[in-house]
Amino acid sequence: MAKAEIGWKRRTPEGERVEVYVHHIGKTWKFFTRSRRFEDWQPLPEPPLEDWLALLDSVDRLAARHRVTPHDADRVRTEIRERFPDAAV
Repeated sequence: MAKAEIGWKRRTPEGERVEVYVHHIGKTWKFFTRSRRFEDWQPLPEPPLEDWLALLDSVDRLAARHRVTPHDADRVRTEIRERFPDAAV
C-alpha cells in the first residue's frame, strides 16, 4: 500500500472533536484517536461503524487514484460486513 496512514476528524456524540487515523499493517487496520493536537494517540480497539465507513470512503478515493489496490477496498468492505452485519455496504 502506498500510503499506510489515513486520517480524518469527526465529532463524538457528546460534541467533542476528535482526530482519527488508521494505520494499515498487512491485512489489519489499526485505529487511533486523540482529542487535541499535542496529545498522544490512543488505540481504538473497537472503532464505530462511522469510522469504518470513513476509512472505506478514503480507501475508495485512493484506489481511484491508483494509490492503493482495489483489493484493499474489498478487504475493508469485508471487514465492515463481518463486524456490522446490518450495515449496507
